[in-house]
Amino acid sequence: MQPNVQTVGQTTGEFALRQNRVLRNAYLLLALSLLPTATGALVGVQLNFAFMAGSPVISFLLFLAIAWGFMWGIGKTKNSGMGVVLLLGFTFLMGVMLGPILQVSLGFRNGGALIATAAAGTSIIFLTLAGIATVTKKDFSFMGKFLFIGVILLLVAMLANIFLQIPALSLTISAVAVLIFSAYILYDVSRIVTGGEDNYIVATLSIYLDIYNLFVHLLNLLLAFTGERD
Repeated sequence: MQPNVQTVGQTTGEFALRQNRVLRNAYLLLALSLLPTATGALVGVQLNFAFMAGSPVISFLLFLAIAWGFMWGIGKTKNSGMGVVLLLGFTFLMGVMLGPILQVSLGFRNGGALIATAAAGTSIIFLTLAGIATVTKKDFSFMGKFLFIGVILLLVAMLANIFLQIPALSLTISAVAVLIFSAYILYDVSRIVTGGEDNYIVATLSIYLDIYNLFVHLLNLLLAFTGERD
């Protein structure tokens, strides 16, 4: 028996509409999440992070625990309005945690320009790679395992460099992170387009983390290579 061509076409069309809706809602929520991030960043710039400098390892692990707690909660409530509330709360926290690097940046003569350049660079990379994943509809799921391993190695290297304090290692970490989180944009947007992710809250969280980490590490590289101290 041959499949009903009309039925197959309807099913394919419904799938495409559903995934387009997920992608659209994810982008809308992503845009909304930038508001608490910006608010948190303004708060973070005003805070004194001396306690983090005094106990960097404990601060790093505490931050990871809180962040993973938020992400666990978002995953558990992803089908309700509470998931959106937790996501926005998480993005506010991540904005606050931008405080230290923004404080350092603003201590440079061209710090404001570097922050703007990092933001523009992040936007260009995101729009380009998200566009590629959306237009080509290629399945990049094969990269998932390698990217996950890469993130784990990055975390280990970041933890190690808290003790070692090697500038070259810090720059290497940032350079690798830019590559990994750029690839993650392809991976995460592709998962939405191809149906691997059908919850817009989880999709937003994934893309937000890609953009956030890409911005931070781009800024770190710009500070190291083009920062002008007073």
